[in-house]
Amino acid sequence: MMVWLLKGSDGRKVLVDAGFHRDDFVQRWHPNPFATPAEAVARAGVRPEEITDVIISHVHWDHLDGIDLFPKARVWIQREEFDYYLDSAGTVKNRAIDPGDAKVLAQIAREGRVMLVDGDAKEIIPGITVYTGGKHTFASQFATVHTASSTVVIASDNMYLYENLARHVPIAQTLDSASNLRAQTRMVTLASDPRLIVPGHDPDVFVRFPSPGNGVARIQ
Repeated sequence: MMVWLLKGSDGRKVLVDAGFHRDDFVQRWHPNPFATPAEAVARAGVRPEEITDVIISHVHWDHLDGIDLFPKARVWIQREEFDYYLDSAGTVKNRAIDPGDAKVLAQIAREGRVMLVDGDAKEIIPGITVYTGGKHTFASQFATVHTASSTVVIASDNMYLYENLARHVPIAQTLDSASNLRAQTRMVTLASDPRLIVPGHDPDVFVRFPSPGNGVARIQ
């Protein structure tokens, strides 16, 4: 379970996904070792209040629950994802989103910090473009990041594991396998190199990108 920190040349500090930190999730799933998303970004030299933006790939708890740890960040999510799962009061309209997370997301929206993305291939921040993904949830998204020399794809749960791409197999939890495979095929066309397509839940990321270590992988 990972969050991804993007440091922009313009001073922006952007997270792709916010992880989780609530004790009920920790006690239920017993991740070990575990660091909160705030602690994770601190390992990379960034304070939580310095995070300017959080891109939420989808509403599952392990990607959304940590949004309240970043009090100054704008939160980017697909409009269709937001509208399908909750209303403005934070009432859950369809399962997949945790009720507590729905209320927190609705409160951030009332503060004017939720930025609703309308559809596919939108450059929401200079150098960062989001694309509609497969039907892991109603309207998931993934991101590309343009570095000085390459384009990296942050797949999140549109690709759980490197094995998904290598064997061209869909993720285990999807509402539509064909849409997931289309998203994976598209990632290959977007990334500068297949090695720069980063899966959402594969510990092998830290083997392929071992530096600097201590739970931090630098993609370059």
